[in-house]
Amino acid sequence: MRILVATQGPYGERIARNLRENAPSGWAVEEVSLPRALPLLIDDPDEFLPAAIPEADLLIAAGESPGAAQLILDLVERSGTRSVIAPIDNSAWLPQGLANQLKRELSVKNVAVAFPKPFCSLTETSYGYRGSTQPYNDELISTFARHFGRPKLKITVNPKTRLIEQVDVERNSACGSVSHVAERLLGISADEADTKAGLILHHYPCLCSMNQEQIDDKLYDTLMHVSGYIINEEVAEQVKPFKTPPQYLTPSEYVDDK
Repeated sequence: MRILVATQGPYGERIARNLRENAPSGWAVEEVSLPRALPLLIDDPDEFLPAAIPEADLLIAAGESPGAAQLILDLVERSGTRSVIAPIDNSAWLPQGLANQLKRELSVKNVAVAFPKPFCSLTETSYGYRGSTQPYNDELISTFARHFGRPKLKITVNPKTRLIEQVDVERNSACGSVSHVAERLLGISADEADTKAGLILHHYPCLCSMNQEQIDDKLYDTLMHVSGYIINEEVAEQVKPFKTPPQYLTPSEYVDDK
């Protein structure tokens, strides 16, 4: 698969670097750098796009401004891609109204698009968190999501010590944060692992926005916190059988661990 990553700064550059270093054998990852400063409204894309843009199967639009998002259609036309991933790790870079417009315009061109919010919510069939989850159906995006997207780990815990002995990354995040977390979970108690995982991810540091916003109809939070919840949930499910059972006080004040 040929992947083109459109970047505009450190956020996208990290994604492009991680994909180049960790993509499956046979994948080719190219990067096109957009200007750091782009106007709010772009009249002439030629003024801001390089003359030569590599051909690609999948475009990852990792810009850092609405101006960069406005160039997605032109990048699609010039690269020949038929599938697009436009992650929303900061809603100021890709507001919902602009995402809706892009979806309509790409649909007319028979180009599939996914808007994972955050990027680490992407799976082979959907993207988004909890009540905001959206399904999609595109083989190229699904192929990418088998390797990069929502964290998928295989954690080995010593049943006697309850300490984590091994963590295998079955699906990394596009930015590489999941591998970072996996390396630092070794030796941590199963009782602490699920809460520490999100803290480790944030120390990577996570590049999601810290602006409060409506995630779904029940959650008002930051996308950085959502990324932490996602990795916490994956780790919690893995270590659940090895956690110390909770203890309760009976009416007679004896401890009951049942």
